[in-house]
Amino acid sequence: MAKSYWNSINPYPNWFKFVNRRTLRADFFAGLTGAIIVLPQGLAFAMIAGLPPVYGLYTAIIPPIIAGLFGSSLHMVSGPTTANSLVVFAALSPIVIPGTPEYVSLALVITFFVGLIQLGFGLARLGVFVNFVSETVVVGFTTGAAILIAISQLKNVSGIEIVNGLSAVETINVFFDKFLTANFQVFTVATISFLVAVMIKVWRPNLPYLIGGLLAGSLVAAVLGGTAVGIKFVGAIPRGLPPLSWPSFAIADFSSLFPSAFAVAMIGLISAIAIGKSIGSQSGQRIDSNREFVGQGLANLMGSFFSSYAGSGSFTRSGVNYQAGAKTPISVVFASLILLVIMLSISPLAAYLPIPAMGGIIVLVSINLIDLPEIKRIAKSSRMEMTVFSITFISTLLIDLEYAIFLGIIISLTFFLYKVSTPNIATMAPDPTKPDNSLTFIKRKPELRECSQIKIIRLDGPIFTGL
Repeated sequence: MAKSYWNSINPYPNWFKFVNRRTLRADFFAGLTGAIIVLPQGLAFAMIAGLPPVYGLYTAIIPPIIAGLFGSSLHMVSGPTTANSLVVFAALSPIVIPGTPEYVSLALVITFFVGLIQLGFGLARLGVFVNFVSETVVVGFTTGAAILIAISQLKNVSGIEIVNGLSAVETINVFFDKFLTANFQVFTVATISFLVAVMIKVWRPNLPYLIGGLLAGSLVAAVLGGTAVGIKFVGAIPRGLPPLSWPSFAIADFSSLFPSAFAVAMIGLISAIAIGKSIGSQSGQRIDSNREFVGQGLANLMGSFFSSYAGSGSFTRSGVNYQAGAKTPISVVFASLILLVIMLSISPLAAYLPIPAMGGIIVLVSINLIDLPEIKRIAKSSRMEMTVFSITFISTLLIDLEYAIFLGIIISLTFFLYKVSTPNIATMAPDPTKPDNSLTFIKRKPELRECSQIKIIRLDGPIFTGL
């Protein structure tokens, strides 16, 4: 029993046997793309969380390596996310002024508790509960999240001023209201990046097409005039290694922080599993929930000692990692190391990366996340499955992502319980026309005679007895 338990939660990377020169090359280019993509994202997410921008980059260095090496997904990339950043800000902003040293200290305390909770869930093998997240819920959630990602890039690919924090519907309304104020040069850079990446993917699939799109966009931005025509760039990146830190438990109010940490932990776990299953459905990989819980828990637990705030799996960066051709979690290690090199040495060059080019690439990634064949299969399978998909998809667009997942799970469980409580009971009888006198449904052959002493039935569906 002890050996079985250890095998279900041990974090030993069982993918080492797949590493070779070919996979290392693919992982390097995927990591290079991921490092470039996370630069502006990390800065923006840290600001959403109320932290100094550089903390977003710190969170994109150490935790992704730990989560990648000790988790089960071959392609998922962890680090700063929008959902976790928003919850951290909502939890701490009423207590202390954002951006202050006290605020940073409390953010690290929350990160420590988040890791502790997630690791505890993994060690207790509670990953079984995510089996209730059906494939239909994951597809609906992925489709909605992909559209949200594309909508979030409208301001970056058009140059239209759209304030942060708006819903998807509000963002679209503002976009169309200000459509005539769009910057043609910004749109051109984004479009060229998008089209060049698509052409490379179609004509030269062995090349890193996402990097090719970014380079093309950077060249076009320089030719058009750069900042002089309104094209924004990443800007200067602070240099330096992630400093060692220690969560200051002395100033923490555990009664107020622990519930927030639990919420962040649950959101992070559900998001990570949903992302892992989503990418796994495309790559053909099966995700081990317990290992993923352990990986996420260790990432946040250790990250709190390296100036990282609570992170989780990222839809955008995981999609970029998979689409860029990553083969193993070594790609995440490359991404973190390249990001570290950028911060230490060539940060002035990274400052010239145009944000519209990144926006065009992210839009392409979001399109690739939409699995049209699977959606068609769901639509043809049953009304219940299509209802689960539709509710999850629509709620993802209209409400917070974490609540959309919960709603999809609740609807899926409701339909499951309904099917269990109302199984199809088919009456059967021996069929003398068959050589082995096997059973046949009475409904198909009403002329068959039932046995007068015993009734033969078949129960179609799962059997469940509540005690």
